[in-house]
Amino acid sequence: MKKLICILLMIAISVTCWGCSSPQKEDTFTVGICQLAPHPALDAATKGFKQALTDVLGEKVAFVDHNAAGDAAATAVICNSLVADNVDLILANATASLESAANATDTIPILGTAITAYSAALRMDNFDGTTHRNISGTSDLAPLDAQAQMIVDLIPDAKTVGILYCSQEANSLYQVETVEQYLQGKGLTVKRFAFSGSNDVALVAQQACSEIDALYIPTDNTAANCAELIGSVVLGASIPVIAGEEGICSSCGVATLTIDYYRLGYITGQMAAEILQGTSKIEDMAIRYYDDPVYKYNKDICDKLNITVPDNYVSL
Repeated sequence: MKKLICILLMIAISVTCWGCSSPQKEDTFTVGICQLAPHPALDAATKGFKQALTDVLGEKVAFVDHNAAGDAAATAVICNSLVADNVDLILANATASLESAANATDTIPILGTAITAYSAALRMDNFDGTTHRNISGTSDLAPLDAQAQMIVDLIPDAKTVGILYCSQEANSLYQVETVEQYLQGKGLTVKRFAFSGSNDVALVAQQACSEIDALYIPTDNTAANCAELIGSVVLGASIPVIAGEEGICSSCGVATLTIDYYRLGYITGQMAAEILQGTSKIEDMAIRYYDDPVYKYNKDICDKLNITVPDNYVSL
């Protein structure tokens, strides 16, 4: 009898609390964020994304932040949990996050940011700039031909150029192939050096330094996480590095042609606001690009390697 009374009392309290609870605000949204790793570029993109949505929606939007701490496998767990929570939209920050989000849902809108090539990340043939599904976003692709030309301009004595990248990054291979073709067209010998993760990056970088005159590192999330380790190798060998983005350049590069990741994230947030407010359909949204990249250089490393940059370069 006592147990029955306790059960009935708990039910009565639950019903009373439910009846007295204040109604949820109309038109409120929950946005889930899956960021691959803590890194200045990715952090800036997430920050810009959140600011843009807050500027438009104010208190009507809430964020559920997750960071995979560089573990690509963890992005799948994060994205599945966001889908289980039935969030209104997912921000996939970096390629591994986008791949996991795409595998987790085909109904919840997914916006990518800090993605170099959506066609490569999503394995799409005949990509026309729009995925025509529940995925869109922004690309961090800087002009690869201009980045390759930096090697020719800043390191004119280089005859053999290495390209260091992570074999697990689909977007990296796209950049490698593009830059390689451009450099070969300039008469340079190009060698690829692929590492699988943080455990072998130092060894592969050491091998590269013994065979090349200059090194190119594309926009690669794994390389970015290992940039300081790479820097300890290349600087010790006095090998100049042209980097795909400024986070890598700040640790081991002489120069880069880079984008503003905060602004890229902000553009992504504006896209999210359009989707949540119903003014745009994600399946019709073309991938958007940052159209004002900036030449930047690492003064300390340039001084150490006696490299002079043009006046239009901005110091990091």
